[in-house]
Amino acid sequence: MTATVLERWLEAALATPGITGIRDRAEARRVLLDDALRATDLFATLEGDAVDVGSGSGSPGLPLAWSLPDRRFTLLEAERRKCDFLENVTRDLVNAAVVWGRAEEQQTDTYGVALAKALAKPPVAAELCLPLVEPGGAVVLWLGPSADLSSVSAVAEQLGGAYEREERGLVVLRKISRTPPGFPRRPGMAKKRPLV
Repeated sequence: MTATVLERWLEAALATPGITGIRDRAEARRVLLDDALRATDLFATLEGDAVDVGSGSGSPGLPLAWSLPDRRFTLLEAERRKCDFLENVTRDLVNAAVVWGRAEEQQTDTYGVALAKALAKPPVAAELCLPLVEPGGAVVLWLGPSADLSSVSAVAEQLGGAYEREERGLVVLRKISRTPPGFPRRPGMAKKRPLV
């Protein structure tokens, strides 16, 4: 996959109704591409196959799959039409697969890394991602400057994880033990009744 393919992906994201609310090409490059790629060095220090939870337009999973061709990425998306979009734009990307489904319905303790960017409020994103990661694996969350790290840490502890570090707005949660009984909760419960 060449950089030209990433340009075509950005064009398709802007042109396809319901994929992104962004309309400006420069903003799309900054938000969808550049912001995803700032995790490349951090991601390279983590091991295992990755899942991009709530992939939406394909960011951050698609740019990271392009920049790290030796790693396998699953783009997990609950909306069928977004999955159709992702399937079209990843045809030439051999290390990426698209899965239609919700995080709460996936097999637990499976991936080495889970990624979430603009999925939900940070504690909710942590609850949706941590069950997917195997012990020893990690979750990487893109967080804004006002995110409450103590809430994210508290959720991680309830799900067999722990806050590990923060680098330039990217928070790493480490999975310490297997997903405890009762998790994941039913679809929608994490947003409806957050743990913290």
